Amino acid sequence: MERGAIRRRLAAGLAVLTASALLAIGAAGDAQAATGTHCEGRKVRTFTFATGSVKVYKNGTSLCAMTVPKKAGPRRTMMVSLQARGFEAVVDEGQYSKHAGPVETYVGGRKVWIKGRVGSGYYSTDGWIRI
Repeated sequence: MERGAIRRRLAAGLAVLTASALLAIGAAGDAQAATGTHCEGRKVRTFTFATGSVKVYKNGTSLCAMTVPKKAGPRRTMMVSLQARGFEAVVDEGQYSKHAGPVETYVGGRKVWIKGRVGSGYYSTDGWIRI
């Protein structure tokens, strides 16, 4: 085979490989709110604070989080935030009576920063942690 043909085939193969890698990275960066009223997967951590807790679930390479109040009651300000390192935070904040979230994001092997709020009580990992 002549050198020109080999170079063209290598260039075409490299272009396909680069395009597929860029598509994979772009899809990995998409974070979204989880559907439904609960997280899929297994519960891996619960972070408690004065007025509630943040529950974290793992499903393959994704994490899902919800903030739940300690005591059921009227609607109040609640927030849950889940951020994988290198991506934007996925946040659900509003007036809720049962829970904030769920929010879900792809993490792969990345560290995460988790925050939650119920009324005046607040929780933050205060840095990147591995789950």
